[in-house]
Amino acid sequence: MTTGQPGTGKARPTPTGTDAETRSASASGTPAQPDRTSDAVSGKTPAPTAEATAPSAGAVADQPRSRDGGTTGATTSGDPQPAKSGGAKEEPAADAATGEGGGRKGSAATGGTEGGTATSDSTAKDSSAKDGSPAKDGSPAKDSDTAKADSTAKADSTTTNAGKDGAPAKDGTDGGSKDVPGKGTEAGKGKWWSRGRRAGRTDGQAKPDGDTKTDEAKPDDPDRWEAFASAPEPRPSIVTRAGGAVGRFLIHEWTLATLGALALAVLMTWPTLRYPRYTLPQDYWDPSLQAWQMAWSGHILLAEPARLWQSNTFFPELWSFAFSDTLLGYAPAGMLGSGPEDAVLRYNIMFVLAHALATLGAYALARQLGAGRIGASVAGVSYAYAPWLLAQAGHLHVLSNGGIPLALAMLARGHGWSLRHGYRPERRHDGWVYAGWLVAAWQLSLGFGIGLPFAYFLACAVIVTAVLYYARRLRTGQAVPFGRRLFLADLLGGLFFAGVGLLMAFPFFKVTELHPYAERTIGDISIFSPPASGFVTAPAESRIWGGLHEGARAALPWHPEMTLLPGFVLYALAAGGLFFSVWRLRHRLLLLAGVLVTMAFAMGTRFFDGTFTYVPLFEHLPGWNGLRTPGRLMLWTTLLLGLLAAGAVTALTDRVRELTAQRIPSWPGPWLRTATLLPLLLVAVEGLNTTPHPVVPTQPAAMRSAEGPLLVLPSNQSLDQHVMLWSTSGFPDVVNGGSGFTPRQLDDVRRVSQSFPDQTSVDYLRTLGVRSVVLLRGQVVGTPWEITIDAPVDSLGITRQDVGDAVVYRL
Repeated sequence: MTTGQPGTGKARPTPTGTDAETRSASASGTPAQPDRTSDAVSGKTPAPTAEATAPSAGAVADQPRSRDGGTTGATTSGDPQPAKSGGAKEEPAADAATGEGGGRKGSAATGGTEGGTATSDSTAKDSSAKDGSPAKDGSPAKDSDTAKADSTAKADSTTTNAGKDGAPAKDGTDGGSKDVPGKGTEAGKGKWWSRGRRAGRTDGQAKPDGDTKTDEAKPDDPDRWEAFASAPEPRPSIVTRAGGAVGRFLIHEWTLATLGALALAVLMTWPTLRYPRYTLPQDYWDPSLQAWQMAWSGHILLAEPARLWQSNTFFPELWSFAFSDTLLGYAPAGMLGSGPEDAVLRYNIMFVLAHALATLGAYALARQLGAGRIGASVAGVSYAYAPWLLAQAGHLHVLSNGGIPLALAMLARGHGWSLRHGYRPERRHDGWVYAGWLVAAWQLSLGFGIGLPFAYFLACAVIVTAVLYYARRLRTGQAVPFGRRLFLADLLGGLFFAGVGLLMAFPFFKVTELHPYAERTIGDISIFSPPASGFVTAPAESRIWGGLHEGARAALPWHPEMTLLPGFVLYALAAGGLFFSVWRLRHRLLLLAGVLVTMAFAMGTRFFDGTFTYVPLFEHLPGWNGLRTPGRLMLWTTLLLGLLAAGAVTALTDRVRELTAQRIPSWPGPWLRTATLLPLLLVAVEGLNTTPHPVVPTQPAAMRSAEGPLLVLPSNQSLDQHVMLWSTSGFPDVVNGGSGFTPRQLDDVRRVSQSFPDQTSVDYLRTLGVRSVVLLRGQVVGTPWEITIDAPVDSLGITRQDVGDAVVYRL
């Protein structure tokens, strides 16, 4: 290696007099390139013109190089860099594009192998434009003619090989300039060692062979600098990508919320799933009826859908499946399994899932309205596990209310509306609107006891929204963005919801037509209307307050439907939300008004005799007279209280986050953040239960062999619900049945059969079409059948057979 710049070991050849002539010709024909804007901004010296930078032909002194890699002369003052002593050696070379000679191999600006058509190397291209140092031939670094000819030079494989890191080209010429620009020359352009190689590969620049004493070329190893580069990212396999997608799904907020709701439901309803095939929560009367409802709907929709409303119970009554709320939305679950044990298992699973869905639905609604995660969790837990709902543990159609907040959350999401941020048209999505109406229709199919108020609420919401929309349009004179797709989604979704409601209502109207005495009266409503004290009284199933409120419950006429405490913690959080909340003041006032109005409606006739609240609804709204328990409207009160509480807890968590972010160090930040979970913990603790789980009576063996239609004796409202559950083995037609009302014909059967077996009762049952009577020995104590169960029946023309713990009479 020849001597060169101090500290770099590099030598920069200087053009000779012949090169100067070439440089002058180039300068005369091509305008000088102006200074770069980036150079002026970065403070670098502007590049001099070709005339200013051309060195004298006799210049022989080397220009020293600064320690940072730039030249000291040309970079700082703009003076041309002197050439080394003993000018460059001239040697003809073949033209890279035409194969003809004629280019100077010592001319670095034109390139010997390219015959004057290739662009300059990185030193001539960049340093002349940025550092102020001239190109090797003295011409401007970026000549338009040479730059355009670069594509021709790149096509040659020899030129390509000659431009890689100074390695010798295949034709014997040097592969490029050996000089490497300094860091100061290429500031902001990347690593200096990679730039030199990139410039050589791009321009195809060939370094002149030169004199071995003055400019000896030393080939570089192509892999020399690759050790400093980062390793290429490996392409992930299908398994890796799938695993990543699964991992992202598992840690998503809604996945965690769903799993948390399920886990909490199992814990808060325990021991429901301890013996799920043999026990039922609360009692085994209404749960037995509802277990049969799910089993019947699933069975008949697979076997004979047209007979859905003509169930196998209350034989020979018509429309008997509409004698009470049907839980028709759970029919898909009823298609799995058969028999009483599977029906009980199915009921317990849906009982737990109903609590999980209520938690998730209220959480989703609070999140959509603008609450934080912890605040939304408080709303979800308080809605699903309010103490007053513990008294409804035997009414799955009341507990199955999660579709209400979930549908509202989806509809709000689809319309781009939230309580905290208002209407944001850019967030509209008609898919969520369709989903919201679909969930609302499913909720309605579970029963009108909870679904009918929800339907009227949606109708009022649509009307109020339309009025506000047009009022704002008239006030501002501008059309509020809504869109045809969203309007079509609301139209089709609303029609579907209304269609499901009409189809569900038709059988109930038929029942009312056939049984006018089934309608409720104001007197019936008064029996179940709770007083104001019911809002602070907990049911006996509450682990925290049950024992303490025993005296208060005794003062209530019908405490199972009048203990309406939503939770003292919830009351406190909601009250705090009136003064400290993320909701706007007007929204807090609207929520408070909703709480008070729903409480007034839940009191039925106890609030000024219901003259201005419940009675007008009872008399004028279709279907409202079928609701006998006003206290279940407490569901809406609980939801509104939960939203108020969510606003307060969200404001608290936001404030704690700000305080911990400002502290240096953040301690005790972790303790403060943990303390924000205290409201959630208190709400959950207040919802703990002591709900009993009695064992379901075992199905008699005679029920599996008796031929229908059949009558099971003794018969009454409670025992007949067991018979309905037992009939899930094959679903034979049975005269027995229990529901919200008792048909007169069933009353007649119970009255006449008191003397069974005798001629009168046998003839009457034959007239109805009954073919078998099952008399249960374990239930005859204290009844007329205790004496007649072993009486002879030969004279009656019927047969008698003992089957297990029952006697089967075949008529």
